[in-house]
Amino acid sequence: MTKKLFWSDPYQTSLLTQVSAVDGNDIRLVSTIFFAFSGGQESDQGTIAGHAVVAARKEGLELVYTLADGHGLLPGRDVEVRIDWERRYRLMRLHFAAELVLELFYKSLSGVGKAGAHIAGDKARIDFVWPESIAPLLPAYTQEAQAIIDANLDIICAFDDETTQRRYWEISGFSRVPCGGTHVKKTGELGQIRLKRNNIGRGKERVEIYLTP
Repeated sequence: MTKKLFWSDPYQTSLLTQVSAVDGNDIRLVSTIFFAFSGGQESDQGTIAGHAVVAARKEGLELVYTLADGHGLLPGRDVEVRIDWERRYRLMRLHFAAELVLELFYKSLSGVGKAGAHIAGDKARIDFVWPESIAPLLPAYTQEAQAIIDANLDIICAFDDETTQRRYWEISGFSRVPCGGTHVKKTGELGQIRLKRNNIGRGKERVEIYLTP
């Protein structure tokens, strides 16, 4: 199984590793820092042995990377993995911002249900089931989230179950939440948060999340 180093050090931007398997343009690695789409968080962008990664995906507990034709890699080959750090860091910050806002919803909106989420490089969004406009509540949620951010609290990430690779994040005294994404170490790294309501209809609300700088 590929060793997922983006969990132990999500700030690592390059890695020397080996190819463990090749199937046409799909390859697997002994270890990796390259996150593959999961939980709504988009895949990293970057290269393996200088070849651009076209796609990254999960297959069970494994990660598979697709390269373009002609990569020439073979099992056992030493390779360097590089990721686009600026994009990764935006994804990390927006991912945790979405997790924070969603947890505030769960704590105060009885019966709210998450319907989906997506974390991109420019913004995050949460879709959830709620019978009326969330807009009047967003200023208070923004204030609550910003207070947690400004407190610059530690974010602890670890395994609930290493065998099944179930992970969580935790802020002491606030929440412990199952999540397998990449996260920043301190809430203060998020900066300034802004929330925007987008009505998608049929009893569903969408909140878009932006961070500055």
